[in-house]
Amino acid sequence: MATREQIGKSIQEKRKSLHLTQEVVSKKACVHKTTISEIENGRFTGSFDIFERVIDVIGLQFVVAEKDHKLPKWNEIDALFSEDQ
Repeated sequence: MATREQIGKSIQEKRKSLHLTQEVVSKKACVHKTTISEIENGRFTGSFDIFERVIDVIGLQFVVAEKDHKLPKWNEIDALFSEDQ
């Protein structure tokens, strides 16, 4: 799963590849320019609606995928909590 920082970097790279400034994207998405900066820096905690408007302007879409999370097997648990010798 991508982190907020990785998602923001991808959004920033796409915006720049389209030669769009944060100000242009903010006007087209009807959000404050500071919001674009927060998204691109991985600090955005606002609504999905705002996020979706921004990525739509630059031609990206949100995709839901299975969480890439692996639980340890029972026989691996002891090793996780053992102290290094």
